[in-house]
Amino acid sequence: MFDNTEQQTFNFRTDLASERRDIYQKANNLENEIDGIESTKEEIDENIKVERVKITNENGEKAIGKPIGSYITIDIKKLKIAQEDEIQKASETLSNELKKVIDSHIDKQGEILVVGLGNIYVTPDSLGPKVINEIEVTRHIINYLPQYIEEGTRMVSAISPGVLGTTGIETVEILKGIVDNINPKLVIVIDALASRSIERISSTVQLSDTGIVPGAGVGNTRSEISEKTLGIPVVAIGIPTVVETAVLVNDSLDLFITKLQEDAKSNDYLNQLKEQDNYNEIKEALLPGDFNLIVTPKEIDDLIENMSEVVSKGINMSM
Repeated sequence: MFDNTEQQTFNFRTDLASERRDIYQKANNLENEIDGIESTKEEIDENIKVERVKITNENGEKAIGKPIGSYITIDIKKLKIAQEDEIQKASETLSNELKKVIDSHIDKQGEILVVGLGNIYVTPDSLGPKVINEIEVTRHIINYLPQYIEEGTRMVSAISPGVLGTTGIETVEILKGIVDNINPKLVIVIDALASRSIERISSTVQLSDTGIVPGAGVGNTRSEISEKTLGIPVVAIGIPTVVETAVLVNDSLDLFITKLQEDAKSNDYLNQLKEQDNYNEIKEALLPGDFNLIVTPKEIDDLIENMSEVVSKGINMSM
């Protein structure tokens, strides 16, 4: 056990719990797991890996700045060129993990509200609304045409509430009104996230049972959407779609140094440079000119389409 106050702390600028854990361990030279955090890894196949991070106490919570709870990260390689069977496999993996989380909070008949956060007109932020378009909603059929639906079907409703800039209303305020009126037992929230790795853009899904703080990863923090604010369990599904320029430069620097090392042009300085995280130094250099942009890949349209299909299928199968 260790005292967190003696460890290095900083702004992680990532929404992923697994990334925060790795960054914290590296920054504080920790070889063992952080006190208050448990983790396991599972390889589904050569392209899909699952990592489960569980924060069990306040030490773990303070160390990586995430609430006590479970965080499941599904890494999906080669999504840019994924075929239908590969997308189906990724959806099944998400569905299996989501079922476990849902079943741990509500019964098989508990009504679920699915919420797609984001702006449909801004591609990197359009994941949530696009997923909502594909969700198989059943609440209206069960209420008005029960004879046409199989007995025991779970009630599912869905909404994309828009963003504060276009509605003038905090998302949590909209959701409170909906929850109070239709009384679901659980809310599933889908949102785009920020990452500290260019490799994770639209190739990683994070599933958590602690809710979400929209905009936190890009420094535009909005009101929290969680059991504390809505009064019912909130499951968050997030996918990184953007990184900061500082992240891009830092990762590119690592790739450049690796290339030099492969060409036998390395020296002690380059080895040392690659071992350290240069994010903060790069960010400090970019900030005075306001150059620390939030960036996304040119293929983001195709990536969003693939990931929205993975998430919507995963949610539909889990119901």
